Amino acid sequence: MWIEYQWRTVLAYLPDYLHAATLALRITVVGFLLAFALAMIAAMARNSSVRILQILAACYVEAIRNTPVLLQIFIVYFALPSFGIRLSAVTAGTIALGINVGAYLTEVIRAGISSVGDGQLEAAQILGLSKAHIFVYIVAPQALRNVFPALVNNLVQVLLGTSLLSTIAVPEITGVATVINARTLLFVQVFGIAVALYLVLSYGLSAIAALIGRLAFRAPATARARKRSSALNLIGVRP
Repeated sequence: MWIEYQWRTVLAYLPDYLHAATLALRITVVGFLLAFALAMIAAMARNSSVRILQILAACYVEAIRNTPVLLQIFIVYFALPSFGIRLSAVTAGTIALGINVGAYLTEVIRAGISSVGDGQLEAAQILGLSKAHIFVYIVAPQALRNVFPALVNNLVQVLLGTSLLSTIAVPEITGVATVINARTLLFVQVFGIAVALYLVLSYGLSAIAALIGRLAFRAPATARARKRSSALNLIGVRP
């Protein structure tokens, strides 16, 4: 009976957990999009022939990768108001996570760009394609295909990183769980639900991303393969 009472007490806060999970997902999506945009800019800057752009991009990557993410969150939330820039806790946390993950994604995207063979680039130049067309139609699709698993891993890292935003009073999953624990003192049940939510969201995001990857990067069937498949279907054999 006592255990049943404990779970009933905690489950009464289920709407708060669901709201926190929704907020964590919003921060994750926006933060990852910001990280991806920053990473694309920084990766192209590091591959640029302009020395100053290379230096600025390298400074960004090294400064972020060699300092704690929690400190970066504090700087965005507590230090920027000193310069007249006031952000809400959610906005500041989202920006901080985007900046942090963007530095790691920069090297991932650089590796993806480097994986495209020089022969393809030379062939595209011979055909008269501009640098923009070469990047959009040749480099970007192959680079994204090659680094897609790493992109998914970083997406999940943004989700897990939202737990640090509880330190600046963002009501995401860990923050809400901390408040509920202070009210109920039922540590196991309260944080057990929080762990379950993180697992569900992490696996859910990974599954959705995997499905998108299969649809977006599905290799087109060759004419020969299509003919073989049609022939097998006609005779009732599954390929």
